[in-house]
Amino acid sequence: MKVVMKEVMTLEKKMLALGVREEDIIESFIRSSGPGGQNVNKSSTCVYLKHLPTGLEVKCQRQRSQLLNRNLARHILLSKIENRIKQGLLQKQSIKAKIMRKSRQKPKNIKLRVLEHKRRHSDKKSKRKKIREIEVA
Repeated sequence: MKVVMKEVMTLEKKMLALGVREEDIIESFIRSSGPGGQNVNKSSTCVYLKHLPTGLEVKCQRQRSQLLNRNLARHILLSKIENRIKQGLLQKQSIKAKIMRKSRQKPKNIKLRVLEHKRRHSDKKSKRKKIREIEVA
């Protein structure tokens, strides 16, 4: 019994840290499928959770006990929410780094190389002009 209380306390702490409220989670119970005999046919041990703000869904039927499945489903849901938050942070960081790379000053050698390339390209284009265009100008 003490182990279950510890699990509940850590689950509540994790929910609080991630900003997940109990009201945001829809919970329903379904009859499990697969092996289990009479227990599966009589009791609804499969747990379905949906987190409304993110739209994440979890279905858990690992254990024969509904209580254990509820606990496992919540842990799985919280880990999915945590992964989504981490991915969002990583994307923001990568966008920030990309902007920093774009906006930093280029070395002098590279600037000179780019200007030289532009000059050569304009020379090529000017050589392609027709004779009439050269005479008129």
